[in-house]
Amino acid sequence: MKGLLFPGQGAQFSGMGKELYDKSQEARNIFDGADNLLGFKLSEVMFSGSDEELKSTDITQPALFVHGVASFRSVENEISFKGVAGHSLGEFTALVASGCLSFEDALELVRTRANAMQKACELVPGTMAAVVGLDDKVVEDVCSNIQETVVTANYNCPGQLVISGSLEGVNKAVDELKEKGAKRAIVLEVGGAFHSPLMQPAKDELEEKINAITFNKPNCPIYQNVTARGETSPDEIKQNLIEQLTSPVKWTMSMEQMIADGFDEFIEMGGKGMVLRGLMRRINRSAQTDSVN
Repeated sequence: MKGLLFPGQGAQFSGMGKELYDKSQEARNIFDGADNLLGFKLSEVMFSGSDEELKSTDITQPALFVHGVASFRSVENEISFKGVAGHSLGEFTALVASGCLSFEDALELVRTRANAMQKACELVPGTMAAVVGLDDKVVEDVCSNIQETVVTANYNCPGQLVISGSLEGVNKAVDELKEKGAKRAIVLEVGGAFHSPLMQPAKDELEEKINAITFNKPNCPIYQNVTARGETSPDEIKQNLIEQLTSPVKWTMSMEQMIADGFDEFIEMGGKGMVLRGLMRRINRSAQTDSVN
């Protein structure tokens, strides 16, 4: 049984989408439609912008979303799939692929999300750190015992987590995790404390937009970051999407649940086409993976 996976921030690359635009009319429609809806040439930044330009949150998020949808539309009629999942931002792409959201509504939400997250980052400075080589419980316990704000933000694969919070909280946690024997605990070059309580202002702003949009019943289950379960209720999907900004991305648990539900083949769509495939190899080496990008 086949599932589609859509990556989040970190999967962008200079030149993303240019080859897809040139060879697929379906993809071209998505890129041109996004440019019109956004009011600027996002496609030009994607095709010829520098790596630095693509790192800006207000560019990265819509760029990855548009690339993911274009990748999907280019092969939509050639593949049969029974479930979707997206890592953080990628969940919005998954919602479009499942028919739960229109491309236009989802792009507006992504734009709102990116801008709201940027404002939240400026309001209260924060950061994130990658932690490798420790059990989840050890990382969770260290974070919970620190006075400042710091939480587990991404459960990417066994032994690979990301923590998020205030500058002081994350730095303290990094020092303690190294003492606990982490193979690596390193602060990341990110703009803020994503998937932590510091994103509450962004969550409040995005919630208003989400509640104003109609969510359709999806044509397949969406394995959401917040619950790590295959959801089909529009109301549940909407609420989980609201909670996502301040909740951890339960990617390991989501993939384990998809496999338990009978999925044995996965296609990563959008971005570099290797981020989620790499995580899957660490979650379950027997799962077949491929990419469309």
